[in-house]
Amino acid sequence: MKNFIVDFDSTFVQTEIIEELAKIVLSGRKDKETVLSKIKRVTKMGMEGKISFPVSLNTRIKLLNASAKDIQDLIPKMKNKITPSVARNIDFFKKHSENIFIVSGGFREIIEPVVLPFHIKEKNIFANILKFDQLGNICGVDGSNLLAQERGKVRQVKKLCLRGDVYVLGDGYTDYEIKEAGAAHKFIAFTENVARQAIIEKADFVADSFDEFIKYCAN
Repeated sequence: MKNFIVDFDSTFVQTEIIEELAKIVLSGRKDKETVLSKIKRVTKMGMEGKISFPVSLNTRIKLLNASAKDIQDLIPKMKNKITPSVARNIDFFKKHSENIFIVSGGFREIIEPVVLPFHIKEKNIFANILKFDQLGNICGVDGSNLLAQERGKVRQVKKLCLRGDVYVLGDGYTDYEIKEAGAAHKFIAFTENVARQAIIEKADFVADSFDEFIKYCAN
């Protein structure tokens, strides 16, 4: 049996949820480019393993003042940013729907409506859950969720107790950590959207498209 752990940001979709959310929240603001630059810098540091994921996530949330409405505005935009090679392989997702898991540090409220049309099971989607204050503004994430914690992806995948081979596809250090911790057999660096040299060097295989990932897993 083969199991597939697929990242969301910059893998299933072409971009990062928080960066796209920032574009909505900061629209028309004079400091838009400054804040976006800070968010991208923090994202990069987290993806390269230079800071922990919880620090990266909470820092970026604090840089924004996003609301529930902003989340709803973002969903259709993310649906239009599905990675091309992922979009053309919907049959693969349908065929392996029981054994494909979306494991992401992103937000379930956004991820779920994007991936469900690809026949991915709700029970196979693991992501952070947003918390809102009384005014409907995002005030953080559910800290009890494993994905909000240090080495969250590792802990979540281990908790699944998957039988058979486990392949991880992603673009960041937290994806590599799953293989490093022994919770996966192979880590495939996904470079169609972004190529991080520090991550490529740790990969068992480098896939510049989802097609290449499928071919590798078929061997």
